[in-house]
Amino acid sequence: MDVIEAEFRRAMEEPGCPVCRLVEKFEDEEIETILYEHPNDPAVRKAFRGSGGLCRRHAWKVLRLALSNPLLGPHGVSVIYEDVLESYLRGEDETEECLLCRLTAEKERILIESLADRLPNLIEAYENSPAILCRRHYEEVLRRITDESLRRKFSEVQRRKLEGLRERLEGLIESFDYRAKRKPTEAERRAILEAVEFLAGREVGPERGRKERREKRWPLRLR
Repeated sequence: MDVIEAEFRRAMEEPGCPVCRLVEKFEDEEIETILYEHPNDPAVRKAFRGSGGLCRRHAWKVLRLALSNPLLGPHGVSVIYEDVLESYLRGEDETEECLLCRLTAEKERILIESLADRLPNLIEAYENSPAILCRRHYEEVLRRITDESLRRKFSEVQRRKLEGLRERLEGLIESFDYRAKRKPTEAERRAILEAVEFLAGREVGPERGRKERREKRWPLRLR
């Protein structure tokens, strides 16, 4: 068992999408590294300037993590964003992709390919785990599997997990009926979170469906 397989096994021990979970872990670690070790790194500053800071989601996540971690605080993020604001006032172009979107997109691609490669060793662990791959990551992994019997097995496992999730949602809904004589189980209470995560994925990784290119000089932007 290699390190990546071990990481997937640990990620599968909890409900939710294991790929999303590992992307989230990577994203959080990258943010901490940038803010703690590299706020004055010229390459990091240039990347932030080139995208006008970060995409909206990552900009707010960086700020939340900085302000919630006593070891980080506002200093590092303030240094970076003072530089970005100065760049904006100089009218510099902001045509680059968000740094964290770029890093997490590459990490996500590696994780998807790694899971597809290791699925013969991991399919049993996945089947017996509470984890459910989100729709997009499931489809990305499935698309990379060439062995037909493994594809069938993977599809069957995913379907059973989703049928179980739907049944738990039904149980949650029924527990709100005034005639119900029982409270929802913990698994039923968790079902709505898992359903949303399956359909939408976690709020991690590259921001999708939104690409901004801001190339005008700043006086024109204010009109």
